[in-house]
Amino acid sequence: MDEGLVLFFAAPRSYTCEDCAELQVHGGIAISRVLIEVLGSMGLRPAEPGEFTRRAFLNGKLDLAQAEGVADLVDAETEFQRRQALRQFEGRLSRQTEEWRRALIGLSARLEAELDFSDEGDVAELMVCNIINDDVRQLYTEMEVALCRARSGERLREGLRIVIAGAPNAGKSTLLNSLAGRDVAIVSEHPGTTRDALEVHLDLAGYPMTVTDTAGLRTSEDPVERIGIERAFARAGEADLVLWLVEPGSLAAAPPAFPGSGEVWTVVTKSDMGLRGEERANLRISAATGVGLDQLEAELEDFARKRLEIGSEVPALTRERHRQALAAAAGALERIMAAPELPPEIVAEEVRLAQNAIGRIAGRVDIEDVLGEIFGRFCIGK
Repeated sequence: MDEGLVLFFAAPRSYTCEDCAELQVHGGIAISRVLIEVLGSMGLRPAEPGEFTRRAFLNGKLDLAQAEGVADLVDAETEFQRRQALRQFEGRLSRQTEEWRRALIGLSARLEAELDFSDEGDVAELMVCNIINDDVRQLYTEMEVALCRARSGERLREGLRIVIAGAPNAGKSTLLNSLAGRDVAIVSEHPGTTRDALEVHLDLAGYPMTVTDTAGLRTSEDPVERIGIERAFARAGEADLVLWLVEPGSLAAAPPAFPGSGEVWTVVTKSDMGLRGEERANLRISAATGVGLDQLEAELEDFARKRLEIGSEVPALTRERHRQALAAAAGALERIMAAPELPPEIVAEEVRLAQNAIGRIAGRVDIEDVLGEIFGRFCIGK
């Protein structure tokens, strides 16, 4: 078939903790096809999506958060995405959640002692007092800090959403092409050229961004153009930042009230024409000559740095399920603090709920319902 190399990895030091063999052959389609046919005749089969990482998880080589870090490493497109994924793969989030889980196990043990030996002097009173005033409050504070920056981890993994909006012929498509460094959108002097949202994924100094060019906002009788305008408003409402482009001296200088909580920057285009235009503009650019584009990119970098909180020591929560699990744990602790008169049995149950919620992040408990979705996102084999 070919001349290649066979590498053998003995358990448990392989990726899956099982005996594994790796065949390194030339990458031609004919070689791959015949090799797969021969392996199939020996009773072997292709791996299911994510199967090797799933085996590593089931064999205890990785926990669930680390397995998700592998998927993020495979998908990483920018430097900061790679760094965040590598930290998660190396267990930074897992170590933090395990510390919380161990602390909650300690609280459970103390509560069990209270319930089992409540007739021993002042044990019950002291236990409840210490739990509420010290450990629970400290754990709750740490979890709230992580929750406050939870969205930044998700944004870094998915990329910041930047929407370019404005009236027809304001220079939206030209700006998109300039940021992308290639002709992505059709540029024409005729208004209404862009009918649908056009997305480009950018790596701006290591920050992932999805920049969307939208239809020009105006009153139109064209039903197709109206759909594009509706979609433009919807995308702007979902964006982290809207670049509202206006021409010098335009009557449509003030941006409309977009839904959502993203920032809106007014950017005057075609500054090479020598007209002053809107005085409330954040930036003035000319995509045709490049004037102001360096400043715009610098401002976008600064915006991304603040939104994504790069360099924070708090472990990043990179997925919605991480945030929901941590919020459930913090909620259980908050209920304990809000009602100091709760009987020990109820306090013990709330601590158990918090412990289980934290355990779900690394896959300690209740994981079967998320395994299929997580590992199904992997490429074939890995």
